[in-house]
Amino acid sequence: MKPKIQDVAKAAGVSPTTVSRVLNNRGYISEEMKKKVYTAMEEINYIPNDLARSLYNKKTNIVGLIVPTTKNPFFGELAAEIENYCSQKGLKVLLCNSVNNIDKEKQYWDMLRRNQVDGVIVGTYNRGLLDYEQHNLPTVAIDHYLSKDIPVVGSDNYKGGKLAVEKLLESGCQRIIHLNGPYDLETPANLRRKAYEDVMAERNLSYTTYEIPGVVDIQEHNQIIKQLFDEQPDMDGVFASDDILALAVMREAENRNIPVPEKLKIIGYDGTETIRTIHPSLTTICQPIQTIAESAVSLLQQQIEGTKPITQEEIRHDVALYGGDSI
Repeated sequence: MKPKIQDVAKAAGVSPTTVSRVLNNRGYISEEMKKKVYTAMEEINYIPNDLARSLYNKKTNIVGLIVPTTKNPFFGELAAEIENYCSQKGLKVLLCNSVNNIDKEKQYWDMLRRNQVDGVIVGTYNRGLLDYEQHNLPTVAIDHYLSKDIPVVGSDNYKGGKLAVEKLLESGCQRIIHLNGPYDLETPANLRRKAYEDVMAERNLSYTTYEIPGVVDIQEHNQIIKQLFDEQPDMDGVFASDDILALAVMREAENRNIPVPEKLKIIGYDGTETIRTIHPSLTTICQPIQTIAESAVSLLQQQIEGTKPITQEEIRHDVALYGGDSI
């Protein structure tokens, strides 16, 4: 039979109320008394019930994290950094990998609410999923607009897009094509496309964009990239809105015996440590993933503690160009 709080009290020679106060850090308890209680817990192998304690304290110290796919290095590294910063603040993370399936996201959202998480960090694409006025749960979005009242944390997408296109132009490109996700997602990442169009228009150069409708469907990505090469034989530069797309363009160029960067220059976006380690030749725009994670966790904790009002705001962190050999 599992030992109970009364067993701890008996082993420590104190009252059950004292044990409860030690476990919940309530009121003044001397260090000597705390040591006596914790020693008794170890002796009888007592494990505190976190759920019961959370009901008592009205906090679970658990937050939810919903991402579209951890297979993408950006979301994988982001999840790792968020978990790291949460751990430093005494928070545990429930990771939900939605594969961008709206039904799965709804199921995860319901599960997180049933588990009474203190807050949620959301990196999904499905706007309108959350009825913020109804759930009223501390929430922060990563680079996506989810609701009119949910704050957003991300990178300076416009600056990143501008850096990418200007780098291609400086390298002699004139026929630059842009690959990006669905424009109707209403995400700050669309500013990468806006920057591309603005810079090309300023130079009186024509611009063409190819949309990738499936954010996690690699086969669909490859089909559109093949179409890109078939329809744009004279392109000399490609700006891809993420590194996975950029690497797919590099592979297709290799399959068609098109030398990179001699005949085709390519630049991506995200600049994760994984991609820079495995494919150091790819020129890319680096998002500050650690800073984004730290900022999101800090903003969420302020909402949880009630030290910051829950209002819509957008925090944009700076980006940097990583120079590889693909340009």
